[in-house]
Amino acid sequence: MAQLRQEADPGEAGLDPKALQRMDRHFAREVDEGRLPGFLVSLARGGRVAHLTTYGLRDRAAGLPVAADTLWRLYSMTKPVTSVAVLLLVEEGRLSLDDPVARYLPAFADPRVYVGGSGRELRTRPAAGPILVRHLLTHTAGLTFGFYHCHPVDALYREAGLESTSRPGAGLAETVDLYASLPLQFDPGTQWNYSVASNVLGRLVEVVSGRPLDVFFAERVFRPLGMTDAGFHVTDEQAPRLAELYGEREDGGIAPVPGLPLRDGRPRFLSGSGGMVASAHDVHRFMELLRRRGEVDGTRLLAPGTVDLMTANQLPGGADLRSFGSRPAHDVAAKAGLGFGLGVSVVTDPGRTPAPAGPGTYGWSGVATTTFFVDPGRDLTVQFMTQVRPRGSHAVYPELKRFVYEAVTGS
Repeated sequence: MAQLRQEADPGEAGLDPKALQRMDRHFAREVDEGRLPGFLVSLARGGRVAHLTTYGLRDRAAGLPVAADTLWRLYSMTKPVTSVAVLLLVEEGRLSLDDPVARYLPAFADPRVYVGGSGRELRTRPAAGPILVRHLLTHTAGLTFGFYHCHPVDALYREAGLESTSRPGAGLAETVDLYASLPLQFDPGTQWNYSVASNVLGRLVEVVSGRPLDVFFAERVFRPLGMTDAGFHVTDEQAPRLAELYGEREDGGIAPVPGLPLRDGRPRFLSGSGGMVASAHDVHRFMELLRRRGEVDGTRLLAPGTVDLMTANQLPGGADLRSFGSRPAHDVAAKAGLGFGLGVSVVTDPGRTPAPAGPGTYGWSGVATTTFFVDPGRDLTVQFMTQVRPRGSHAVYPELKRFVYEAVTGS
C-alpha cells in the first residue's frame, strides 16, 4: 500500500499558505455543520504534493477518521481511466478512433435514431452514419442515461431496466447489448450527451484485448503506475479503509445510502463508466500520467501526442458543452466555456466558465463528490475526495476552484 504524502513547502511551490488555510476552514465548516462527513484535498505543483489536508470522518457511525490512505468510490472518475485503456489499444494498432464500433460489437450494426412515439408506436429511422470509437470517447454517440428526464429515449432506458447504468444482475456484455437495442437520441457526432458510452468502451476493451476489464486495468494501468489500491472491489484487508457513502437529505444534512457493493468480491458488472475504487495516492499517480504526457517515473504508457489528443477539446469547431450539448439537459451555465476531450472536460474559454480555471485545464468528477483537475499552464494538479451523493448540483466544485486559484501565487 502506498500513501499520499506532502512533499513540498506550499510557499516554495507558489501557493499562498493563508489562502490554503481559508480553503481548509471552509470545507471543515461543511463537515462541522453536517453537510459533508469528511474530506481529503491535495494540491501539487510540478508533481510534488505541496498541500494535503484530511478532516472529518470516513464513517460517522464508527467514528473512523478520513486518512491519507482512505479508499473512495470514484464513480465517473473511472471514465478517464477507461479512455486511457482504449488509447493503449489504439497505440498498439488494435483499433482506431475512426473504426465503427460494430466491427467489434456487432449489436451496434445499423443503429437507429428516435423519431417519435413509444411502445408499439415507436418510430425510428436509420442513423446517418455508424457509431465510431471516437464518438464513444467524446460522448457524441447518441447514447444517454436512464436517470435523465429530458428526452423520450431516456424513458426507453428506464423501461428497459436501465434506471441506473445496468439492469440488476446483468454483466457488462449483456448490458452493452441492451444499450445497442435501444434507439439513439441523435445521429452520431452531431451533439454531446453525457451517457453510458464509457461502459461500451469498457466492453470494447474486453473484446479487443481478450481480457476482462478489471484484469486489463490491473495489468496495463494500475500496476505500471503504482496505483496499488485501485480496482473494482476491495479485499478484506482493504475494507476497513473504505469510506461510507452518504446521500444529501432534503434538509441539507446527510445520511448513509447504499453504494457500490465493493465488499462483496468481484462484481458481475464491471463498469467502465463508474466502477472504480481508489486512494488519493492512486488518483495522484493517474493525474501524473496525464500531467507528464504519458510517462511516470520512467514508465511510459502513452505517447505525448496521444495524451495531448485526449486532453484537448474534440468538439466540432471548438464548441463548448452548452452550445453542442443536447437540449434541454446541457443548456446550463455550468457547461459554458468547457469543451470535451477523450474522456475529460477541457476549459476552452476561462472567461465563460462559472468557476476560475486556467485555459486548457482538464479533469472530471464523480457523483459522490470526488473530483480531479490538471492545469497544465500552472503545472498544477488538484483532487478533492469525499463521499456524498447530492440531490442536485453540488457547490463543492466551484468553491474548490475559487479557493485553489486564490492560493496560486507563482507560475
